[in-house]
Amino acid sequence: MSITVLAFAQARDLFGFSSREIPCDPAETPRELLLRLRPDADLSHLRVALDCEFAAWDDALGSARELAIIPPVSGG
Repeated sequence: MSITVLAFAQARDLFGFSSREIPCDPAETPRELLLRLRPDADLSHLRVALDCEFAAWDDALGSARELAIIPPVSGG
């Protein structure tokens, strides 16, 4: 299985891409997948979404087709 990983703003700079197809296992978590790509990444300030729904870092990917890495935002 594979998942499309989308990275926005600072997350794009951290991971070095805005969109990438990544092979994964359904039991893998967003944390495991992203740390496999960048072992030194600090994920503490980021949020994650699976198929357009916010998710926890330690939720299984399951059948998700898209993972979005969402940086903190401020409104005005």
